[in-house]
Amino acid sequence: MYRIDCLQFANWSEQIFTEMRDGGVDAVHVTIVYHEDFRETVAEFSKWNRWSEEFGHLILLGRTAADIDLARSTNRTAIFFGFQNPSPIEADIDLVEIVHTLGARFMQLSYNNQSLLATGCYEDDDPGITRMGKEVIREMNRVGLVVDMSHSADRSTIEAADLSERPIAVTHANPHAWHPALRNKTDEVIRAVTGNGGMMGFSLYPHHLKDKSDCTLESFCQMVYNAAETYGVEHFGLGSDLCQNQPDSIVTYMRVGRWTKGIDYGEGSAAAPGFPPQPDWFASNLDFVNIERGLGEVGFSDDDVAAVMGDNWYRFFAENFGPVS
Repeated sequence: MYRIDCLQFANWSEQIFTEMRDGGVDAVHVTIVYHEDFRETVAEFSKWNRWSEEFGHLILLGRTAADIDLARSTNRTAIFFGFQNPSPIEADIDLVEIVHTLGARFMQLSYNNQSLLATGCYEDDDPGITRMGKEVIREMNRVGLVVDMSHSADRSTIEAADLSERPIAVTHANPHAWHPALRNKTDEVIRAVTGNGGMMGFSLYPHHLKDKSDCTLESFCQMVYNAAETYGVEHFGLGSDLCQNQPDSIVTYMRVGRWTKGIDYGEGSAAAPGFPPQPDWFASNLDFVNIERGLGEVGFSDDDVAAVMGDNWYRFFAENFGPVS
């Protein structure tokens, strides 16, 4: 069984990398970009190259699923890069291949707002995938850069799932029917993603959880079980959205970027804009064992627990990180 988390945005440090190993986490998809342009994104790649040198005994920068096996065999965690916004490709489709060559493996087509490619989930209207978006999806399919619609609006997500010739992903969200957060996904959206062979990672970010920070392990795991029963367990994994040790000030940059002079904290209260407390059963990479136990307690078989904990993401990585053969 693999343990793979398909989204974290931590304040990276030796402590967190060590906890990944102590928690038996084999691979993590990390956000390296929210609003950065191409040149700023290159600086983020450089930062991770330096961390890879400094902490090479703990992490391995991954490009293929096989790198997860190499990481396991050397007691390390494989790190895969993703963007929460298409800003790194600016308005240049040629940069899709460039960022893939540099190591990117996931790119969201929008982050809350309208982008050049798709509509974000906070916009009032959703006209769907744009002309450029259709071309970029085709290019992402060609090179093996996964289309991620985690922060996108419903119509845009459904169109992306239908337009893409390769399966897409919602790396970090939960069913809207379980908890009606703007970022969570309706049954229609989940059906479109899974019906086209795609994957969805369940989020542990409190604003996405029923009862938020007070969500119970049983409630979360029952939600996972119900989704697997409805859409097929092979389409689900974890995308915790863990923001461990981040200062509250980073929320302002995540939500606001450079697009407004005002403040938009998105989900949650503007009176308390910082990161909400994690549920006590999932505070760090040491706690995936709790989810594994909880999934078994709600009725998953051992094989299905393994599928959700990471085997499904491993298969998805193996099939979608490279160019079309």
